[in-house]
Amino acid sequence: MAIKRREFLKNSALAAGGLTLGFYLPRKAGAGEAAAGNGTFAPNAYVRVAPDNTITIILAKAEMGQNVYTVLPTVVAEELDVDPREIRIEQSGVDAVYNSPWFPIMMTGGSSSVRTSYETLRKAGASARAMLLAAAAAAWSEPLASLTTENAFVIAKSGRKASYGELAAAAARQPVPQDVALKPESDFRLLGKDVKRLDSELKVTGKAQFGLDVSLPGLRYAAVARPPVFGARLKTWDDSKARAMPGVVRVKQIPTGLAVIADSSWRAIKARDALEISWDEGDNGARSTPAMLEEYRELARKPGYVIQDGGDFDTLAATADKVIEAQYEFPFLAHACMEPLNCTVRDHGGKAEIWTGTQNPTLDRKYAAAALGYEPETIEIHTSFLGGGFGRRAASFSDFVVEAAHIAKGERFPVKTTWTREDDMHGGQYRPMTVHRSRLALDKAGKPVAWHNRVVSQGLDGMLMFGSKMENFDDSQVEGLKDQPYAVPALTLEAHLVKSPVTCLWWRSVGHTHTAFLKETLIDEAAHAAGADPLDYRKGLLQAHPRFVDLLEKVGNMAGWGRKLPANTGLGVAIAESFGTIVAEVAQVKVTGKDIRAERVWCAIDCGFAVNPLGIKEQMESSIVYGLSAALYGEITISGGRADQDNFNNYPVVRMPAAPAIEVEIINSGAAMGGAGEPGTPPIFPAVGNAIFAATGKRLRSLPLRMA
Repeated sequence: MAIKRREFLKNSALAAGGLTLGFYLPRKAGAGEAAAGNGTFAPNAYVRVAPDNTITIILAKAEMGQNVYTVLPTVVAEELDVDPREIRIEQSGVDAVYNSPWFPIMMTGGSSSVRTSYETLRKAGASARAMLLAAAAAAWSEPLASLTTENAFVIAKSGRKASYGELAAAAARQPVPQDVALKPESDFRLLGKDVKRLDSELKVTGKAQFGLDVSLPGLRYAAVARPPVFGARLKTWDDSKARAMPGVVRVKQIPTGLAVIADSSWRAIKARDALEISWDEGDNGARSTPAMLEEYRELARKPGYVIQDGGDFDTLAATADKVIEAQYEFPFLAHACMEPLNCTVRDHGGKAEIWTGTQNPTLDRKYAAAALGYEPETIEIHTSFLGGGFGRRAASFSDFVVEAAHIAKGERFPVKTTWTREDDMHGGQYRPMTVHRSRLALDKAGKPVAWHNRVVSQGLDGMLMFGSKMENFDDSQVEGLKDQPYAVPALTLEAHLVKSPVTCLWWRSVGHTHTAFLKETLIDEAAHAAGADPLDYRKGLLQAHPRFVDLLEKVGNMAGWGRKLPANTGLGVAIAESFGTIVAEVAQVKVTGKDIRAERVWCAIDCGFAVNPLGIKEQMESSIVYGLSAALYGEITISGGRADQDNFNNYPVVRMPAAPAIEVEIINSGAAMGGAGEPGTPPIFPAVGNAIFAATGKRLRSLPLRMA
């Protein structure tokens, strides 16, 4: 697209000032020219160099522990030739320039942050460097080829030297390169190397601001009485006791219930608890997990919508030597983020500001604006650090942000709405409860000849954002099963899409959390039925996929596969591809009575290219422990239309004494880059399940894993 330089100057500038080229941000006419006068160099939407040599990297991805505040600045720093530890990091506002190349919104999720930003950020750094070099060459009358860069300086062979800050104003007058050259991998100083977290000091010293830390002049606090039963509606209420309590400012009805606004969170919560409310529960007050499971089991016995047709299973299996039939059951799971949901909103009248930890700022802005009655462009989102996300803070309908907007609407002061842990645990948006009924036919050599799988679960409303029609099935129901790598001549997939008032949302690694378990435990069962070693059996079925074979060999060697183990101890292996990355894991599990202890986990990952190996290892450790918590303990059950679990006392997670020793190794295969935030989670479920079988001879097909 041809754009005149003066038009850019009139319409392009970052909020903090400077000339913006390349990746431009539309602003009011004249803003660019005024900003350029202060000597700041802002060659694109991601890089800003001030005259004092302060280098700022603007990030559009939210930091929720997955290390983007280190990896993404390092990508820019590599091409810009600066020390990432000297970079100032700034969180971007909402702007289409930062939209994902995969879908037209800003979003942090799907293990996509690095792989969707890598090329863009490299070009951003390289373009800035090229313009700085050109500015120095013009100022010094030096040949461009005689100049180089190092640690935020341009250096000439003649000995002349200038900092980026000294060259900033001159660089801003250079034309933006149309096709900038990027460094060859052989010249990388940072990429592919271990870089320690850049945000550690902020977090360990308490300087990092999370949503719960937001404090504003005149701030008030809100707690909400929401329906105790999924789908219930507000009938009548008496708020007289709550209004009479100290510090209470207001009680107001909002679409999700009754909100109490007070001068502290504690007072708001106590007054909320004093409300006398009558709810219309409809038919949902009788809903329970046992009844829902029976409904799912019945559906699993009936033909469903055919997603993939591999032929008539019964006909294909008629000549098989053996048929394995198995049913797998998975509970609802809560995200259980360490920082409960919260959102602060300031209604300025005609415009508003929002402070929250969000994975989905574009949609948050859109739906909050609708709740306030404003245009989206009048809403400013301030994204804080997230104390965990796992998909919960990426709701495509922006539930907790919209609720906070309704509460603050029309108020003369900012309001922070905070969910208690119990609110969070009872609030729905769970990983769906799911039942799979699977049949696998084997020939005389123990190889699969046909596979039929029927899944029953709810869909995820958020999948509509990615083009899923959700008329007959949800893509997340079969991800990991459809187009799987195992050599199965005839694979048939069916689905039943269930409607339920229990709200569901994506959960770290989404459908792979259940499909990987059934696939890898069923393949493991087939290996034992064939009298084959489980690891070798997998390799035999994966000959067309050498990356999978390489990972299995790697993780097998790491774990010492085949070695003799103590009594009641077993090794289990699993491999799964998700989000463009393949991960193989071996778990060593000891079973003592009903106690299941994962002692060690070995993990081998191939994400194409490891931008920051240290960060990837940390993500594998994190996702393994997160998945292990769900594998051993995770379960939300429904009684009387309500969630039974309240807090970590009855929704436990793996604590430090029970955490396994974890060893991670990386294979850089050179394949297309995959993600790292989630792919370590799916294999841990079946790896532990298979290890339990190896230790006890008992095959567990339901989660959480429990010895009878």
